[in-house]
Amino acid sequence: MSTGTDVVVVGGGPSGSTIATILAQKGLSVEIFERDHFPRFHIGESMIPNTYFALERTGLLNKMKGSCFVKKHSVQFVNQKGRLSEPFYFHDNKPHESSQTWQVRRSEFDKLALDHARENGVKVSEGARVNEVIFEGKQAVGVRVKPEDGPEREVRSKVVIDASGQSTLIIDRFGLREWDPQLKKAAVWTYWKGAYRDTGRDEGATIVIQTEGKKGWFWYIPLHDDIVSVGVVADHEYLLKNRDNKDPEAIYFEEVAKAPGVQPRIKDATRCDIFRIQKEYTYRAKQAAGNGWCLVGDAFGFLDPLYSSGLLLAMTSGSMAADTVIEAFAKNDFSESQLRKWEKPYLQGMDRIRRLVCEFYDGLSFGRFVKKHPHLKGLVTDVLIGDVFKDEVDVLWPLMDDLRQEQGIPAYQPVTAGAA
Repeated sequence: MSTGTDVVVVGGGPSGSTIATILAQKGLSVEIFERDHFPRFHIGESMIPNTYFALERTGLLNKMKGSCFVKKHSVQFVNQKGRLSEPFYFHDNKPHESSQTWQVRRSEFDKLALDHARENGVKVSEGARVNEVIFEGKQAVGVRVKPEDGPEREVRSKVVIDASGQSTLIIDRFGLREWDPQLKKAAVWTYWKGAYRDTGRDEGATIVIQTEGKKGWFWYIPLHDDIVSVGVVADHEYLLKNRDNKDPEAIYFEEVAKAPGVQPRIKDATRCDIFRIQKEYTYRAKQAAGNGWCLVGDAFGFLDPLYSSGLLLAMTSGSMAADTVIEAFAKNDFSESQLRKWEKPYLQGMDRIRRLVCEFYDGLSFGRFVKKHPHLKGLVTDVLIGDVFKDEVDVLWPLMDDLRQEQGIPAYQPVTAGAA
């Protein structure tokens, strides 16, 4: 059995639902095939301000405003001795509605976004596993999909969008995945009920808490229903390999013991979920698209979660790729050169966030940088809130190179994979 549609989207997470919604709003016929049934668990709960613009474009913003998700106005940092920084309020840098964002339970947010795609005319099939992307020569022409309640069928399309997350079909088929040589990190996390929460404007702040010796850091993300997500990130070798006891719970509490900023926050709380692990997770594909196909979200690449950029990158990649697909239909051109048009500007933004992630891990003093260049504090802030798809921020990097040299930090190593 064979059917047809303009665009097939493999995966119904934030990147898939974003691109599908935008394409359907432009009058294209779009089908999403999602192997799971929503709601389903996913990590990556914290948004940064510039996610606002993708939400606004799809029309999901009004639903977010009416949701139960915790409002996030700021981020705070806690050093290895447990000393808390002054809250960093997004609105102080950019007095705009976008400066208030959210902490989301991903099972609920992802379902909200997928249902929104349905409401905008996207045909969504859950419990449908895509077994293969169909190629004729080098051109992707559809997929073979197996619904849970029926036989495998073929769905033909002009474009296949791979938004299937880290289990991506295309990246492995063509050997496109390249692991980040500097960011070989891992994470262990769980959830707590009744953990300490700030009040008022600070209630929804993401807190980044260093461990002693700066071996790693904890995220502390307050969610609704009195739940807090608390996880530790560190080098993969340190966190998961060189341990007498490699049980996730043992690893987690060994790191809690080294984090005076975490201990008092969870001491009266009750753990309400299992311990979870994610290993060596920073990577990207060598290319974002080919003839008749495109990778978005984690199917293209994933960046260390230090600055909570995951949802921004997922939804922005979906939004930017949508523009090239819309243009492809207008020109009847589904070639690699057409579908990769969004790749270079997207990678530039992704690399700007990566740069600040590496500066944090390498020990560059942001305090010293801002003191030396106070007029550039706003541009540093722009990167932290996700306003990274503009060239103005590139003035920062030569000056950070100078400070690295002053501090005796080796030169920054950029990633070369994925350059169009």
